[in-house]
Formats: sequence, structure tokens, C-alpha cells
Amino acid sequence: MKKYAAECFGTFWLVLGGCGSAVLAAAFPDVGIGLLGVSLAFGLTVLTMAVAIGHISGCHLNPAVSVGLFVGGRFPANQLLPYIAAQVVGGIVAGGVLYLIASGKAGFDVAGGFASNGFGEHSPGGYSMVSALVTEVVMTMMFLLVILGATDKRAPAGMAPIAIGLCLTLIHLISIPVTNTSVNPARSTGVAVFVGDWAVAQLWLFWVAPIAGAVLGALAYRFIGSED
Repeated sequence: MKKYAAECFGTFWLVLGGCGSAVLAAAFPDVGIGLLGVSLAFGLTVLTMAVAIGHISGCHLNPAVSVGLFVGGRFPANQLLPYIAAQVVGGIVAGGVLYLIASGKAGFDVAGGFASNGFGEHSPGGYSMVSALVTEVVMTMMFLLVILGATDKRAPAGMAPIAIGLCLTLIHLISIPVTNTSVNPARSTGVAVFVGDWAVAQLWLFWVAPIAGAVLGALAYRFIGSED
């Protein structure tokens, strides 16, 4: 249970820190942090939690990562569904806290997006569903490749949190204009449930694509990282 609680708290921090930076600080008058700041915020949530709870739960914070680690032979099947449930709960609770904070400002409206992921008219840059699908698959694939490589026993000790956090930052720098960057079904679900409407209707892509990408990344690392 301690592992599941750690995943819940960790995913809460990821969604509150990452999506919170996008909703509250990205375009704040005069001192907005912009795309670079939001990208860094997501990376910092993973880096800080990797140090804080990595020794407790492995710090997955992401259903796609849990699936990828299972496919990569690093995670037991019997813990997969409880981990995913804990992550989704943490994401939704964070979305609720963020909603309570954001709604305290006059004129706030979730119809503005609330950091939700989307494609077509709901893509920040107007990218198509195919573009969104390819982006999320490829970005999650590379994320898993980095995670598995950085946590390999042959990798430099102690560098995994930095490598993984910076990888997530880089992923956001590339893909925020396309999908607002998911690579994490729990992150997408955590805010989409408060937007409803189009965000929930498009949520399927942000479950299917990251999980497919994670499986591909795990299979790729099992090939290139094999000691045989």
C-alpha cells in the first residue's frame, strides 16, 4: 500500500506542478513563464519525485511508464493495475485542487482548455489527429527508452532522476504545440474530467498513443540494451 500511496502522491505532484504551471503561470501578465517554463516545470516534478519516492515505488507517475516497465521486464504484472489506479486517482485529485485554485480568479473558464490535451481545433498549433497520434507514440517511446537506459544497472549511478526529468522537459519543448503534451494518461485524465466535453471525447488518444509508445520503447530497449 505504501507503494500505491507514493504513486498517488507523486502523480498528484506531477499534475499539480506541470498543469498548474500551464494554467496559472504560463501567460501571467509581464512575468509569464511561457512554453519553456511549463516544459521545465513538468521535468522538475519528475526529478524531485524521483529523488523523493523513487526508493519507495520506483516513481512511475504514469500508466504508460508502468506498462512499459512491465513489457521491459522491470515490473511485476500483479502490481500493474493498482499502480495505474493510484496514478489516475492522484491525477484527478490534483486536477480538483488546481480547479479550486484557478476558479478563484474572476473570469476563469475551463472552456479555455485547463491544460487539457487535444488535437484538431483543440491542438495548440492546430495539428491533426494523425500528427497528435504520431507525436504521442514517438515521444513516449523515447521517454521509455531513456527511463530504461538511465535505470539500467550499467548506467552511471545517481543520474537517472536528472536524465529522466530533462527528457520529459525536452519532450514538452518539442510537443506542446502539437498536443499540449501528454505522454501520460493520468496527467491527461486528471484535467480532462474537469473540462468534460471535447477533452473527454479526445481522451482516448492520450491513453492509446502513450501506452503504444511505451510498449515500443520497452521492446526497443530490450533489443539494444540486451547483454547477450
